[in-house]
Amino acid sequence: MNNHVITLYNIKRFTDQCFDRDNNKVASIIKGILDAHSPRISDISNNMDGNPDANYKAIQRFLDKNDPRDNLHRLFNEDSPIVIGDPTDIERLQAKKTEYVGKVGEDKKLGFWLLVLSFPYRGRAIPFNFVTYSSKTINDDVTSRNLEHKRAIGELKELLGDRPLVLDREFSYEELFADMVTEGIKFVVRLKTGNKPNIINESGEKISLLLTPGKTEIHRGVYYKGKVEVNLIGKWDKGFVEPIWVISNLPPEEALEIYSFRMKIDESFKDLKSQLSLDRIMNKKRDNMEKIIALVLFAYSIGFLLGEGFRDRMYEGKKWCRYSGLFILLRQKIQLSEEVIAEVMDNVYLFFMRIVLGYVRTHV
Repeated sequence: MNNHVITLYNIKRFTDQCFDRDNNKVASIIKGILDAHSPRISDISNNMDGNPDANYKAIQRFLDKNDPRDNLHRLFNEDSPIVIGDPTDIERLQAKKTEYVGKVGEDKKLGFWLLVLSFPYRGRAIPFNFVTYSSKTINDDVTSRNLEHKRAIGELKELLGDRPLVLDREFSYEELFADMVTEGIKFVVRLKTGNKPNIINESGEKISLLLTPGKTEIHRGVYYKGKVEVNLIGKWDKGFVEPIWVISNLPPEEALEIYSFRMKIDESFKDLKSQLSLDRIMNKKRDNMEKIIALVLFAYSIGFLLGEGFRDRMYEGKKWCRYSGLFILLRQKIQLSEEVIAEVMDNVYLFFMRIVLGYVRTHV
C-alpha cells in the first residue's frame, strides 16, 4: 500500500475544496475507503487511525450531520464538452429485507441500479451526480423508472448548457426524447433496437434498421414513433457482432463520434467494483447507502486522478500504461523520489482545484 502517498494531509488538500465542515473527518473517511478498498463502514473504520469502534461511531455521526451527495456536485467540470449518463447494477443477493433492494438486470437478481452522471477524462469518467433505484423503490414500473431518469437528468439542465448528454440503450424511449427536445437538451443515445422501434421518414415510410458489416447508414430529420424529430446513424464495424445505431438531435456524424466517449464510464464502473468493491456495499438504510456511495465516488475520483499523475511519470511507454490510475495507485508500488511525488501531487491538486472552483464560481 502506498502509505507515503495516500496520507491524510494529501487527501485533505482535495476534500478541503469540496467540504465546508468536518473536513478532517471526511478526509479520514475517504482515506479509509482507499486504504480498505471497500465501501463497508466496518472495513473503513478498521483502516482509519485510532480505535475501530470509535471510528465506526464517528462515521455514523458524520453521515447523520452531512450529505456528501450535495458536495459531489462540485466535481462537475465546466470545461467538459459532454456529460455521460449510465446505470450499473449493484447486486445485494443476501439483502432480501433491505428497504431499497429489489430486482435488477435481465436475470432479476436482488440489488439496485446506480445511475451515474459524469464527464470523460482520459480512459475513464469522473462522477458528479447519481441516483439509485430498483423494482422495490419504483414498484417495478417502467413509468416510475422513467421518472427516476428524468429526476437525474432534470437536475442537469442548468449544468449542461450546450453540452450534449450521452446515454446508453437504457434511455432509449419516446418520453425522454420528447422531454429533452422540449427542454432544449442536446442528446446522443444508443438506440435500443430489440423492440424494433417505429422510426419513419417525412414520407411516412418506416426506416429499416438492417445493416451489413462494414456499412454506415444515415437518416436526417426522421421521427421516432412518428412524433419526435431526430437524426439517426447506424454503423457496423467489422469484427463487431452487431451494428450500433445512435439517435440524436445533433448532426448524425457528430453524434456517432461523441457516443464513443460513453465507454469511458463503463471502465469507471469496472474500477469502482474491482478496485473499491462498490458492489459489496452494505447499508440497511437507503439514505446512508447513497451517502456512502457519494464518498466512494469522491475516493475514486481523487485516487484515479492521483494514479494517473503517477502513471505518467512511472510507466511511460510501458505495459502498465494500459491500466487505470486507480489500479496504479492502489496495486502498484509508487517508486519515485519525494520531489517527483510532491510535483505530481501539486499538479493533480491544481487540476482538481480548477474543476471545483469553476463549479463554485458558477453555481454556489
